Amino acid sequence: MSSFSFPLNALEKTVVTHAILCTTGFLILLPLGALGVRYVRTFTNKWFWVHTAWQFVVTGPVIFAGWAYGHRSYDMLGGSASVLSDDPHKQVGIALLILYVLQILIGFVIHFYKPSWSRGHRPPQNYLHAILGLVILALAAYQVNYGLNTEWLLTGGLHQVPMSAKNAWMALVIIFWVLYGLGLALLPRQYKQEGEARRNSRKLEGEEGVALQDSPHRS
Repeated sequence: MSSFSFPLNALEKTVVTHAILCTTGFLILLPLGALGVRYVRTFTNKWFWVHTAWQFVVTGPVIFAGWAYGHRSYDMLGGSASVLSDDPHKQVGIALLILYVLQILIGFVIHFYKPSWSRGHRPPQNYLHAILGLVILALAAYQVNYGLNTEWLLTGGLHQVPMSAKNAWMALVIIFWVLYGLGLALLPRQYKQEGEARRNSRKLEGEEGVALQDSPHRS
């Protein structure tokens, strides 16, 4: 590689834009939304719509724009259809996009559908939502790392990925998992609050049942 500094060509600029958008969406915005819920939900119950707006309205356009630039870069490489279809970075990218959309849909189902059999307990889809979110973030970390160290070589290798970009990737990954791990310390508080809510709900149902039985209008 020449020691001279050359400006980025059109393909490189497209790939860099794709990388910045996807890294911002998957390694900054999505993790912030996950951390926000992990820390805030034990102090207020008014977090759902803020969380939804952040993960979908704010993060969604960034992720879809990043995907569009990625698709454009493959077009520029001549691989929009069959060529490069077996490329791991492309396959994981498609999987991440599908999982992201699925995660948003599961979030809406959890909020609007409360199965009667759960009786105030957390239904399985809640656990699925949490686990899938962590899977998406772990897969995204792998995807960005692969893009920085391997996929970039498809541009021709005229420029090297700066070490600052690789260090930023590592910092983002470490910071998220450390903060998320610390946030798990709030789980006992969360479970205690949920238990109290269930007991209050059952107590209220019992009081309503007694009131209905004692009502003079009861036939």
